[in-house]
Amino acid sequence: MNTILILLRHRSVLWMLLIINILGTIYGYIWYAGQLKTTPWYFLPFVPDSPTASLFFVFVLIAFLLGRNWPLLESLAAITLFKYGIWAVAMNLLGGYVSGSLTWVNYMLIFSHLGMAIEGLLYAPLYRIKRWHIYVAGVWVIHNEMIDYLFDMEPTYSVLDMYTTQIGYYTFWLSIVSIMIVYQLTIRSRSATHFK
Repeated sequence: MNTILILLRHRSVLWMLLIINILGTIYGYIWYAGQLKTTPWYFLPFVPDSPTASLFFVFVLIAFLLGRNWPLLESLAAITLFKYGIWAVAMNLLGGYVSGSLTWVNYMLIFSHLGMAIEGLLYAPLYRIKRWHIYVAGVWVIHNEMIDYLFDMEPTYSVLDMYTTQIGYYTFWLSIVSIMIVYQLTIRSRSATHFK
């Protein structure tokens, strides 16, 4: 584990991930451009889920490169990267199943979002997250679900329109699981270490 942490801390790795996440964030906001044009201004922060998650992580990586920690952004990044990473993998697989085929775009989205889910958790030992950071990030993701599925601001996948209710239910529980995983890897893990 120490070898992996040394590698993750290496400046060349941090720079590489920073560039990848900046490019992915830009691509993600472009992907949402059509939906954002028709979104009321007060819902804009809650619609482009994946690019906002990677944007949080961009700031986490910048902090690491500066030799600092920004724990609230670490909490937001870890929870949202895992949640939206896994969500997008599941939606692309479900969309492929419903439509009967997966395109190269589906595969690209599956692998890039799986990378998102993993990268946020890999850096967990370096985070300085406290309970209140988890609470704030938890409110953010649950509030986001309410905006998406109560106000019909969820990402548009026309092939999955008939499953919106089920997807909303799945997404809520994915939020809870994501919060619990990040709590376990940061707060709980640190507490267990102190008592050894």
